Amino acid sequence: MKPVIAATPFATLLLAAGLLLGTAPAASAADAICYNCPTEWADWGAMLKAIKADTGVDVPPDNKNSGQAMAQIIAEKASPVADVTYVGVTFGIKLKDAGLTQAYKPKGFDQVPAGLKDPEGHWTTIHSGTLGLFVNKDALGGAPVPACWSDLLKPEYKGMVGYLDPSSAFVGYVGAVGVNSALGGSLDD
Repeated sequence: MKPVIAATPFATLLLAAGLLLGTAPAASAADAICYNCPTEWADWGAMLKAIKADTGVDVPPDNKNSGQAMAQIIAEKASPVADVTYVGVTFGIKLKDAGLTQAYKPKGFDQVPAGLKDPEGHWTTIHSGTLGLFVNKDALGGAPVPACWSDLLKPEYKGMVGYLDPSSAFVGYVGAVGVNSALGGSLDD
């Protein structure tokens, strides 16, 4: 089995992409190692069961985030362990630039729009979603639920806004970039 990575780009949507990595098989024919495929995220639980049912290959879940998965892949460069991983596209591009990916064009690759895949097949979009706000209404102390990104600048929300670390979790990166963009910023600021 050849190692494979999946990645996630941002272009107003949260997207996912696939990359190939390494050169040596990591797992036996009966199993495969996946980095960053927790059962509660992006329907990985159902997908891991379907892979087992359809192919007989067991893929245990893994709770790394994109940054942790990338760090482990880099650390294991000389002797890859993972067969597949799921990372944000910024992490996937870094892995490609580090020479840790291989081109792979899955079934349906030609139907994926050009902006949602690497032309050589180093990553391919596999899903999308919409970024939004999650609100703990009990913590608001009577303040109204924020209705838009600019509401987060209001004094009543000071110290109440949080998101995952954008340097290690792609969802955190998408959140930070999304808010920045909605408030007039760009990828350069």
